[in-house]
Amino acid sequence: MNIKPIKSEQEYESALSRLDVTFDALPGTPEGDEAEILALLIEDYENEYHFIEAPKP
Repeated sequence: MNIKPIKSEQEYESALSRLDVTFDALPGTPEGDEAEILALLIEDYENEYHFIEAPKP
């Protein structure tokens, strides 16, 4: 597991691909921990660079 902050669109795409592979890992396993950390990093990157405004009523 080589986890680091996501700083580019290429790293973001790589993280998404890796999350796709580890998504169904069992909690408490090394792959499960990796998936959890990747999800947090991806969420943080998306909140900063892929922000979607709430719809207006």
